[in-house]
Amino acid sequence: MTPPTPAAPTRPGAELRRVVVASLVGTALEWYDFFIYGLAAALVLGDLFFPNASPPVRILASFATFGVAFIFRPLGGFFFGRLGDRIGRRSTLVMTTLLMGFATGIVGLLPTYESVGVLAPILLVTARICQGLGAGAEFGGASTLLAEHAPRDRRAFYASFVQTGVQVGLLAGTVAFLLVQLLGTEAMREWGWRLPFLASFVLIFVSLYVRLRVAESPVFLAMERDRTIVSSPVLTTLRRYPRSFLVGVGAHVCDTAVVYVYGTFMITYLVDEEGQSRAVALTGVILFSVVVIALQPVYGALADRVGRRPLNLFSVVFTALFAVPLFLLVGTGQPVVIWLAMVTAMALGFAPMIAVQPIFYAELFGAGVRYTGFAASREVGAVVSGFSPLVAAALLRAGGGEPWLVAGWIIVTALISLVAFLYSKETRDIDIAAPTITLPRGAGSGVDLPAPAIPHEVRAG
Repeated sequence: MTPPTPAAPTRPGAELRRVVVASLVGTALEWYDFFIYGLAAALVLGDLFFPNASPPVRILASFATFGVAFIFRPLGGFFFGRLGDRIGRRSTLVMTTLLMGFATGIVGLLPTYESVGVLAPILLVTARICQGLGAGAEFGGASTLLAEHAPRDRRAFYASFVQTGVQVGLLAGTVAFLLVQLLGTEAMREWGWRLPFLASFVLIFVSLYVRLRVAESPVFLAMERDRTIVSSPVLTTLRRYPRSFLVGVGAHVCDTAVVYVYGTFMITYLVDEEGQSRAVALTGVILFSVVVIALQPVYGALADRVGRRPLNLFSVVFTALFAVPLFLLVGTGQPVVIWLAMVTAMALGFAPMIAVQPIFYAELFGAGVRYTGFAASREVGAVVSGFSPLVAAALLRAGGGEPWLVAGWIIVTALISLVAFLYSKETRDIDIAAPTITLPRGAGSGVDLPAPAIPHEVRAG
């Protein structure tokens, strides 16, 4: 089959700018919801919902409720991904916004163990499950929508703003808890911790406003017009794109482990093991979040020039090599050195990987199953390392308080993603509007992505 001729560069119009803003703002607000739970788990939830456990077990139990959402994220990816491929990207994102926002706000209303006993952690886990279902389709949907709006020669640049939104959400959540700390320990424990969660009820409407103002993906509208919408996107994805699916699973293992170990577990480690204040720990997260946010469009633009694969490979190799030095630097006990180490780890190891991620996944699958393949494969990968704060806490105890087993865990996850990226193929020049993936010759090393025809799988108009 003759490779598609690259389209001429186009200037972004008003609609593309609206999609960029909606993707960034909407994703930031949804991932603010997701991240504040991790911060609360590290800071207060163990004391409030598992008070009868010993302090180490309390932390483990708190991080376990954090990890529960990752079990349900693939289910959200399959369920909402299927809807996104059948009824539209934009409509499905509105659903995930409502689910995520209300689940988060409800956490701020929950009674604690002191009030209702064992019912409290049960309700907490239930809310976390709902968060997981919503988060499972949020990133894939926002990335798909933006990638399908963007001009071919700048797809990675524009798609990187989705990941920028994720980091803005992490930053906003961290700042929220840093401000709550100013209330004092007693007020924080009694009622202050609820405020970041309750804010989600207001943020729902902001997210809905920006998302309802954008147009549906032109690629999806073309499939509707041509009556080529896939009737069974889940089955088609698994049957026709098995290798792409496995690459997608492995690709998300490392960055998931890194963001939750360095952004969540590290707070507990710095406070409990290194004797640092919560302000020092949270400031480190804020600093690396700001740097990562600034680097997202830079790495996105670079991916449009050199390709997706080189940045992916560099990022996981650096992450593996820097895991031990990071903890050595953190162990100096000097706040400036700690902050510099955290910023370096995220700027050179984490940031390139996640900047490329939105377009990398969008280009793994044909248009007819893109939302499903993207969301489901990525979230299955998240399950593998979504319990990383819990794993890290357990490894820290097993290592007698020394962090080297935790560093080893980061290295293992980096190696898993390295294998996935080695088996990927450069996809910079694909036609993203095509129902199947067709890679031009000489697109880079690695295995071919399947490119099946699916005419018998489409829905009649």
